[in-house]
Amino acid sequence: MGKSILIIGAGGFIGGFIAKAALDRGYDTWVGVRESTSRRYLTDSRLKFVVLDYSDSDAMAAALKEAAPENGRWDYMIWNLGATKCANFADFNRINFVYLRDFVLMLEREKMVPERFLFMSSLSALGTADEKGYSPITSSTIPNPNTRYGLSKIKAETFLETRPDFPWIIFRPTGVYGPHERDYLMMIKSIDAHWDFGVGYRKQLLTFIYVDDLVNAMFDALAAKDVVHKKYIISEERAYTQAEFRSIVAKALGRKLVIPVKLPMWAVYAASFVAEKWGVATLKPSTLNRDKFKIMRQRNWNCDVTDAVRDFGFKANFPLKRGIEETVKAYLAEKEETKQTKKQKKA
Repeated sequence: MGKSILIIGAGGFIGGFIAKAALDRGYDTWVGVRESTSRRYLTDSRLKFVVLDYSDSDAMAAALKEAAPENGRWDYMIWNLGATKCANFADFNRINFVYLRDFVLMLEREKMVPERFLFMSSLSALGTADEKGYSPITSSTIPNPNTRYGLSKIKAETFLETRPDFPWIIFRPTGVYGPHERDYLMMIKSIDAHWDFGVGYRKQLLTFIYVDDLVNAMFDALAAKDVVHKKYIISEERAYTQAEFRSIVAKALGRKLVIPVKLPMWAVYAASFVAEKWGVATLKPSTLNRDKFKIMRQRNWNCDVTDAVRDFGFKANFPLKRGIEETVKAYLAEKEETKQTKKQKKA
């Protein structure tokens, strides 16, 4: 294709899939990482690394200038950097908003603005939706974030909207899952142990997007014509109940007996509060916290992806059943590898 791309925040679960897809599609690919970032999923020798200090604008500018293609700028950039859990909630604002703002201003100052800049936001930027009629969340839904994470994302979106000459595209994916992802892995492990813990007693509609479908949507959007200054919800087109999710996972695991347990909201909130305080005390962000509680409490994650279908032909090729089968396959392989490693150590 002859196109160059810089993936910022490439070291995590989704980042590794973005980097692989960029290479597979023929892009000249750079990955932006911190000095401390794990490169576990960035092992392809064709990748070019740019080490970035997001808290130092001048240092970032120098690193980008040194690494840039011959014409001095990349054709495309994907901003995948973000924090989904923090020991200190102020870090959400710093990582998800301030880092993006400073990076964009630096690109404008140094005249390194790409043709297109895709920002990975989140469905949580929109907050709670219709929890009575369960109508889908749409591109016209008025944002009302109820978590610090969601607030940091909508602040970043709003900043981009103030840059009329900056070629931003915003993705708002629902829950992303797949091999190497850790939050949904906890649910899979629980079902593997014959237990499925749900939150609250009211109906809940869940939506999902398999990581490959999300990544393919990114590159389809970058290559499409009329997408700049638009926001897209990315999700499989249908929603699922907790019972449907449990059934699909249990079947993939070969588990016939799984005991569903409904936890009252007050108990989950209490556990979230304690886990959060423990995370602060140990300086280790907890998966369970008050922000996460609000996300679990939300009853309606049903989505409308009409805009993405219309503008760049979005289609989820991995419905939940197929995506879970791939995820469970990777989980079981990792489980067996861990088991064999323990045996070798004992021997």
